[in-house]
Amino acid sequence: MAKFELKLPKMGESVAEATITNWLKNVGDTIAMDEAVLEIATDKVDSEVPSEVSGVLVEQLFGKDDVVKVGQTIAIIETEGGSVEAPKTAEVAAPIVAEVAKTVEVAKENVAPADFSGSDKFFSPLVKNIAKEEGVSVAELESISGSGKDGRVTKEDILNFVKNRTSQPVVAQTVTPVAQPITQPVQSTTTSAVPVSVNGGDEIVEMDRMRKLISGYMVASVQTSAHVQSFIEVDVTNIVKWRDKVKGAFEKREGEKLTFTPIMMEAVAKALKDFPGMNISVDGDYIIKKKNINLGMAAALPNGNLIVPVIKNADQLNLVGMAKAVNDLGNRAKAGKLKSDDTQGGTYTVTNVGTFGSVFGTPIINQPQVGILALGAIRKVPAVIETPEGDFIGIRQKMFLSHSYDHRVVDGALGGSFVKRVAEYLEAFDVNREY
Repeated sequence: MAKFELKLPKMGESVAEATITNWLKNVGDTIAMDEAVLEIATDKVDSEVPSEVSGVLVEQLFGKDDVVKVGQTIAIIETEGGSVEAPKTAEVAAPIVAEVAKTVEVAKENVAPADFSGSDKFFSPLVKNIAKEEGVSVAELESISGSGKDGRVTKEDILNFVKNRTSQPVVAQTVTPVAQPITQPVQSTTTSAVPVSVNGGDEIVEMDRMRKLISGYMVASVQTSAHVQSFIEVDVTNIVKWRDKVKGAFEKREGEKLTFTPIMMEAVAKALKDFPGMNISVDGDYIIKKKNINLGMAAALPNGNLIVPVIKNADQLNLVGMAKAVNDLGNRAKAGKLKSDDTQGGTYTVTNVGTFGSVFGTPIINQPQVGILALGAIRKVPAVIETPEGDFIGIRQKMFLSHSYDHRVVDGALGGSFVKRVAEYLEAFDVNREY
C-alpha cells in the first residue's frame, strides 16, 4: 500500500486559493481515478476536485468552509501497490503544527473577538487575523478599498488602514457610502426592513451559495452605479437570411453550430473599438481605460443561476473564432466545467434576454464595468421599407438592443452613440459575406 497526497490544483493565474464547499467522499470511501472527491468554490466559479489515483480516502486535512491555498494537500488517499510508506517528518509534524495554529487562532480571537462570518465579502485568513489582532470591526473591514486582484483587501491595505486609524483622532460620524469596484457582494438590508409573512403552506428554502453571491452583486451594482438606459430597434433581416443560408455548411466545415450570438458579439467588439469610453472601469474617483476588449457573456445555468464567462481579446477574433469561443464557454458553463480564469477580466458584458422570449430588458451592470447590452428576441414585424420608387410595407426581422450604462461616467451622448453603432454594424451585415 502507498499514500497519495491530493493537492488543490492550480485553477488559473489569478486564483491563489479556494473554499471547500462540500466533501463528496468520506474517510473510508473507495475512490476511482478521475472521480470527484470534493467541491470547491472561488469568488466566481464552483468546481470539483477529482482524484488522480484509485484508492481509499484515509484522511481529510480540511473541513467544509475552510480556505485552502493552491498546492496545499487537502486529502490522503491510500493506493494499492508498494509498501505502506512511513510518515515523513513533515507529516508527523503536521498535526502538531495544526494544533499550534489552532491555539494561536484562539489566542488571537481572545484578544479581539470579532466574528467575520456574517460578512458576505471574501477576506483571506491573514487579513482576518490582522483584523482580529488590531480590533478592526466587520464594518471597518468591509469599508476598506482593496488594492489586490479583483479589489480584494491585501495585507498592506489593512495595515495602512490600521496605521491611519491610529494616527487620526476618532470622531463619531455618519459614514457616507463611497462608490468602489464591486468584486464581492454586499448584504442587502431590505430583508430586515420589510417583514415577510409566512403561513403553514409556504415552503422556506435557503438560497444556495451562488444565488447569495448573485443577490449581493446585483444589490451592490444598483447601489454603486447610476443606471440609465438607451433602447434602439435593429433590422437584422440580412443576418437571419445569411445564417439560414450558411449554418449547415458552417457546422459541417467548422464542427460548430452557428448561432446569432457570435454575430452580435462581433458587432459589439467593433463598436467598443470605436467608442473606447465604454471599455472602462471606475475605481473611486478614477477612470481606468482598459487596453483589451474582453466581452462577458451572461449564461444561464441549468439550476437557474447566472454566470458570466469572458471572451478574451474579442476584437481580435474573426467570426469563426468568435463562434468557437461562444460555444466553448457556453457548453462548459452548462456542464459546470468553467475555470476561475474563464470569468475574470471582463471589460463589457452582453446578455441575451431574447433567449427566453423577452423583447427587451434593463440589465444591471456587471461591476466594475460601466455598461451592459441586452439582446432582445428577433421577431417578424411589419415595417416601412424605403426604396427609390417610394415607401411600402414589408415583413422584416427586427430586434431591440437595450443598453444600460453608468451615468457617473457615461452620458447619454456616449451611451446612445455606442448602441447606435452596434445597430449600424448589424444592419450593414453583408448577406453575401464569406465566413
